[in-house]
Amino acid sequence: MTRNLILVALGVAQVLSAQKFDVASVRPSPPADPTNASRVDVGVHVNRDQVRIAALSVRDLIAWAYQVKAYQITGPDWINGERFDVNATIPAGVSTEQLPEMMKGLLQDRFGIKSHKTQKEFTAYVLERGKKPLALTKVELGPVEEGGVTVGGSGSRDGISVNLGRGASYTFANNKFEAKKVNMATAVDLLAGFVDLPIVDQTGLEGYYDLALDVNADDYRIMLIRVGQKAGVPLPPQALKLLEGASTPSLFDAIDNAGLKLESRKVPLDVINVDEIRGQPTEN
Repeated sequence: MTRNLILVALGVAQVLSAQKFDVASVRPSPPADPTNASRVDVGVHVNRDQVRIAALSVRDLIAWAYQVKAYQITGPDWINGERFDVNATIPAGVSTEQLPEMMKGLLQDRFGIKSHKTQKEFTAYVLERGKKPLALTKVELGPVEEGGVTVGGSGSRDGISVNLGRGASYTFANNKFEAKKVNMATAVDLLAGFVDLPIVDQTGLEGYYDLALDVNADDYRIMLIRVGQKAGVPLPPQALKLLEGASTPSLFDAIDNAGLKLESRKVPLDVINVDEIRGQPTEN
């Protein structure tokens, strides 16, 4: 009986690993608007039949496929800069939980990616509960809209606005970080764009929250430059020079006032090492 169960499990695993998109195209994204080179627009739309991705880097695609953060990927520098559009048809009966594995297969087919996993100790900020009362508002995430879930955003020197789907969103403008209907994993991903180290969630908080953090004007400018740099936005040397030795104390104070704390620590994490990858995808 046990042997039969093992054979069934292996058979299911083989079917899932062999599942591929019915039709898929991977093409370089159109050039950015030359009249507004400091602006970046990206988006992801997933429904029962289709995956449409606009202007994501290969590193972002690898992170989704292998279910890790971008900083847990090592590979050639170009995977963080070159952006691609992906349009893929989802086979009938495939759940969204299978999409990362299917994206992994697409990257192997089109980019010839070969990789191996190791573990590495990172210096990271650990997000934990603080001593002050928790100042987050717990909310319910909205239902999946008719037509699927769209995640998209844009950013410029005036700030950032991102639709996370299902009523969730975040903005960073006018010296304020504001996230609505996000879980702590998403909040950590968003905040990590503004600081000098990765962030690991150890709050133990479940569910979805509204979170607002006010920062001063100097820190706002540093945070906007840092998130732009991480997004691959071309920035002038004088802007990048401002990041040298920069800290953002008002952000840490705002997190503390929200009943949380960020503390630097050594943490072991998985790393995806990209051993081989083609610079351009094969024919669609």
